[in-house]
Amino acid sequence: MNKQLLLDHLRCIPDWPIKGVNFRDITTLFKNPECLREIADSMVDLYKDKGITKIVGIESRGFVMSSAVAMKLDAGVVLCRKPGKLPCKTVQQSYVKEYGMDTIEIHADAIDENDVILLHDDLLATGGTMDAACKLVKKFHPKKIYCNFIIELETEFPNARKVFEDQGIEVTSLLKF
Repeated sequence: MNKQLLLDHLRCIPDWPIKGVNFRDITTLFKNPECLREIADSMVDLYKDKGITKIVGIESRGFVMSSAVAMKLDAGVVLCRKPGKLPCKTVQQSYVKEYGMDTIEIHADAIDENDVILLHDDLLATGGTMDAACKLVKKFHPKKIYCNFIIELETEFPNARKVFEDQGIEVTSLLKF
């Protein structure tokens, strides 16, 4: 993987959304075809032999790569969204964020016990949203669950991936800071 290509095109915005935060803006990677291809190809290389049947993209930046990678892995895409965004019966999971409660949901017929799931989001910081997504997906009793991120903030949140590894969930990240 050409990490330098991605690093060269990643926009960092100091003090956003609050002072002290160095926001990693991956939209600059998505708008560059070479970076987009590099991310997709790297994810495919990581998961091509894992038997992935569905990729669950976490709203909203997780949707972008989920579709691109699913096509190459011959897998389906499942949207994990905020309440009220999906039109049919859903299964929900609520969780605590640093500033209150939030809820995510998936269509009730989206996953079954024969599926091997790759959960994907853009960034691993505290891990709260992805932990909730894992709990939500586990309600469907799939064969296996994997988690993937484009960026992991391991220096700022050194124990975030441990939450998943303690559950036997393999975690991969393309870039670590």
